[in-house]
Amino acid sequence: MQVDELLKPFPIKEFHPFPRALMGPGAHEMIGPEALKMGFRKTLVMTSGLRGTDIVHKIVESMKYHGLEVVVYDKVESNPKDYNVMDSVKLYQENECDSFVSIGGGSSHDACKGARVSVAHDGRNVNEFEGFNMSENPKNPPHIAVSTTAGTGSETSWAYVITDTTTDPDNPHKYVAFDDASVTSLAIDDPVLYFDCPVDYTAQCGFDVLAHASEPYVSRLNFEPSLGNAIRAIKLTSENLREAVWNGQDLKGREGMMYAQYIAAQAFNSGGLGIIHSISHAVSAFYDTHHGLNNAIALPRVWAFNMPARYKAFAEIAVAMGVDVGGMTTVQAADAALAASIRLLRDVGITERFVDVTKDTYSKNRLGEGPTQFYKDAPVITGDDDDVDRITNHVLGDACTPGNAKECTFETVRPVVDHCLNGDLDDLLQ
Repeated sequence: MQVDELLKPFPIKEFHPFPRALMGPGAHEMIGPEALKMGFRKTLVMTSGLRGTDIVHKIVESMKYHGLEVVVYDKVESNPKDYNVMDSVKLYQENECDSFVSIGGGSSHDACKGARVSVAHDGRNVNEFEGFNMSENPKNPPHIAVSTTAGTGSETSWAYVITDTTTDPDNPHKYVAFDDASVTSLAIDDPVLYFDCPVDYTAQCGFDVLAHASEPYVSRLNFEPSLGNAIRAIKLTSENLREAVWNGQDLKGREGMMYAQYIAAQAFNSGGLGIIHSISHAVSAFYDTHHGLNNAIALPRVWAFNMPARYKAFAEIAVAMGVDVGGMTTVQAADAALAASIRLLRDVGITERFVDVTKDTYSKNRLGEGPTQFYKDAPVITGDDDDVDRITNHVLGDACTPGNAKECTFETVRPVVDHCLNGDLDDLLQ
């Protein structure tokens, strides 16, 4: 059932499953023993490679030490492409593997989840499974997801995001697949692995967390079991992101963001998302920009757009972000939440509009080879009318849009997209 169908005629809301998880400093050292307990024998490790760190090497060698055979696919790109998934499926089948381990952020986990679904259907193309619970075989290979960023929450959610490169190059398509069968078998979150995450990625991933937390908190689904995790994740992000960004070896900041990203994903897992994510998916479909960066730029604009529908919820968000709302009206407190989000964005040094994103700040495929294979000749973001129109149309077709707090049409969403590309954040504060 599609989200828009669920919203209108039915009062029944679905709570989606979570995996078992190991969380805390040193948790990654349990991968080998846990894999053996789960029956792993020959494992395909999927990763971007994480060049410049020894994370993949240490985990692979530890797995081998425990007697596991390991095959490595280390070409996962940021905003994972369908060919990343299918290349890994081919490698899995050729080597007769029986299990998966993904190491990295959302790109590695999402590509791996897509590969598992494809393997369970005899190697059918991953693009066939776009939508809600489109897989027909609920059993797929076991999967341990090891996170090296505090952002996506893909290790605990039922969603994975893939870029379909078979579509018209002038109208590329990035989609979300929601599938209970894609939920990992075991999530491992170890804040020690975050120490090597660069400053810009740490900041951008942190705004992915804030988007994951705030969107279900104001979602039209208004799913009560998600609200506690959502507001707690907002509080943790507000308290810990600055420290995690500017003092990356600080365990407290990293651990705080670890918990924030995990419970934020559990919030949206059943509580829904909105057009912060829809705009992010659209922009990265055309330009391959980093998902967290996109969320950061979109978030204040979407908060301002949604606020008239959910003033009380945004006032509560202000409190979670540490704002003293004493003496404020509900509307004033909601406005203060918006101001707090812009202050946080500026404090962690994130670009404020899409036209200011340059090739140097584009996400790379982490192979150290510049722009990703599919986007080698990606244009500079122009922000002209055609740019705004095509991004708006992509937003309206995104699976996250129906859950947005405020009804979305081309006429209402286009100005939001235009402001994301071209507008000044100070305009939102007036």
